[in-house]
Amino acid sequence: MKENIPVSSHQLDEIDFQIIQILQKNAKAGTKEIASQIGLTLTPAYERIKRLETRGVITGYEAKINPSALGKDLVVFCQVSLQTHGAGVIQVFETSVRQLTEVSEVFHVAGNYDYLLHVEVSGMHQYQNFLKEKLAAIPNIAHVQSTFVLSTLK
Repeated sequence: MKENIPVSSHQLDEIDFQIIQILQKNAKAGTKEIASQIGLTLTPAYERIKRLETRGVITGYEAKINPSALGKDLVVFCQVSLQTHGAGVIQVFETSVRQLTEVSEVFHVAGNYDYLLHVEVSGMHQYQNFLKEKLAAIPNIAHVQSTFVLSTLK
């Protein structure tokens, strides 16, 4: 198994950044399409993409899914504070929250809260059940604050 080699942004050139931008807009873009857009032939474009993958700049390819198409019409950012911050408490929280299907992303943050959860549910009733039956079941949560998304701009 290959190990990712750390890379800093000053080790990337303009062509690398162009490849990254193309793939961020369309992860399905093929090497031929990318080569055409950046002005390289197929082999050098392929080698650059592979190098970006090997070095850990490109960590994967994903499909963007419209939550509403799956019946998830309510998006909530849920800020969570823990009562204590011991390694065991953090591990239990992180393991538990990873298993919640309503949570699409989890960020460990610095500031007024410890974690920011990106939650997608069908509506307010399902979010209420999520809070009362799932999130509240995780030990050592001190505070939860919810922010409801009205629209997504970008």
